[in-house]
Amino acid sequence: MNYLEFRNRLIELGAFSAHQANAVFPSFSPNNLTRWQRQGLIVKLRQGFYVFQEAVSQPNFAFFLSNFIYKPSYVSLHTALAFYGIIPEAVIQVTAVSSLKTADFKNGVAQFSYKSIKPDLFFGYEQKPFGARSISIATPEKAILDLLYLYPFYNTESEIENLRLDEDFMRNELDTGKLTSYLKRFNNKKLAQRVGILRRLYD
Repeated sequence: MNYLEFRNRLIELGAFSAHQANAVFPSFSPNNLTRWQRQGLIVKLRQGFYVFQEAVSQPNFAFFLSNFIYKPSYVSLHTALAFYGIIPEAVIQVTAVSSLKTADFKNGVAQFSYKSIKPDLFFGYEQKPFGARSISIATPEKAILDLLYLYPFYNTESEIENLRLDEDFMRNELDTGKLTSYLKRFNNKKLAQRVGILRRLYD
């Protein structure tokens, strides 16, 4: 198999699965993938999932890969909050939420962490344009709720203050109507208490 032919047929995908490679090239041998990995042309993301090395440098490409290698999922928690500039820290691992079981994958691109959430709480994300594709990422309000729900130790003023949430955003840009609407769907008293502490801090 000629790499350039393979690359030209699949590069628009950015990342691809072994199943996709077999669909385009029915006689495709997995030995090609092993060889191209050694040559630094592709990177293995997890079993059966790969990305072209040349695509990795695109801004926020790891978000797209996060969606791709574990479905259904959407980027949330610390990564989404950093993306929106709500927390100051650069986040090393890509954090996401999934209705599947909790999982972690570490590869040559990034470390991907997925927190499990009930299927009826799998909402509150948007499709943001990413070239010819899109990225599923939580709204700021849902990212905050996901964080307080999945990390229940954020249950005091001091713990929430340690997040260093952007005060201007929290006071002027946070959609409190959306936050309240989303919170009702959780139907969780302890989460409501944590959100109450958050609201008191920034009202």
